Amino acid sequence: MTYRVEFSTAAEADLERLFDFVLKRELESASGDLDLPERALQAIKDGVAFLRTSPFACRKVGSSPFVREVVNSFGRAGYVALYEIVDERNVIIGAVRHQREDDDH
Repeated sequence: MTYRVEFSTAAEADLERLFDFVLKRELESASGDLDLPERALQAIKDGVAFLRTSPFACRKVGSSPFVREVVNSFGRAGYVALYEIVDERNVIIGAVRHQREDDDH
């Protein structure tokens, strides 16, 4: 069975925020890597791609068996995507954050 994986509006805003953060940091760095923000986004997208076939493989968040998170390694840390298995065909990414970021963004 294949699931359809979509980013919610909030998760898309998170991706933009994370991209802008990495870009700003790299622009301010003397040896900034301007390809890094795009590689970070691609790492997130690659990390959630396997949810199309195995959404129940990641750890649960809270008491619902349908709300889970996937950790995507990138560099010295990575990103966490919170998602919900909506039904037998759909998964929605609700939020994305950096692993070192507070949950209350």
